[in-house]
Amino acid sequence: MTKRIAVAGKGGTGKTTFAALLIKNLIEDGKTPILAVDADANANLNEALGLEVKETIGRILDQTKERGAVPAGMTKETFIQYRLNAALSESKDVDLLVMGGPEGPGCYCYPNDLLKKHMEDLAVNYPYVVMDNEAGLEHLSRRTAGEVDVLYIVSDATARGIRSAARAHQLVRSLKTKVGQMHLVVTKTTGNELEALAGEIEKVGLPVAGTMPYDQKVADYDLHGRPLVDLPGDSPAVEAVKEIWRKTEV
Repeated sequence: MTKRIAVAGKGGTGKTTFAALLIKNLIEDGKTPILAVDADANANLNEALGLEVKETIGRILDQTKERGAVPAGMTKETFIQYRLNAALSESKDVDLLVMGGPEGPGCYCYPNDLLKKHMEDLAVNYPYVVMDNEAGLEHLSRRTAGEVDVLYIVSDATARGIRSAARAHQLVRSLKTKVGQMHLVVTKTTGNELEALAGEIEKVGLPVAGTMPYDQKVADYDLHGRPLVDLPGDSPAVEAVKEIWRKTEV
């Protein structure tokens, strides 16, 4: 049975780093192939995974609204299905689907229904699906993500970040999407921040799965554009994510 993992948090908290290192850990555990879904409008999970992206879902959905985009004799549904199949970036262990943002006005209700079905059809081919969400959880709220087995809400080690995580938790609780486990992950720690933030963390109402410390190796890889999945095993961030997964594995 496919396990669905979602990662959420506001920009700059390190959620994409966490998602990429979680995928790295799954690969090393032999739980492949993995379907990675970049649902952040500011998509960069592909860079963390070292994958090239040629098409995004957002562009495909926009194309369906253009006059004459659908070839004669082909239904819109068939055209969208064909284009969605072409949007998957494939590699040995990980296949990546990038949502992107809608590039024009209009309702996406019908295409999103097809997208949800497409993702459900895709997911059955993978033991794990890992989705990197934008802060607003747009694709969860549209239910294009289906059910979620475990959701990690990521915050940096600041009061503002923890408060943003609390709002994300409240949003998730208001959605109809079924979510199993929910955990808080605090990133970019350098010392006793959890103790200093204890009051704010308590208000979030989520168990803390662990911390991902500030890691100079991550900063160096980002600086030089190197995939984070190539980080060495002794990287503090890699070790931290491995421990978080060990405690929360589904």
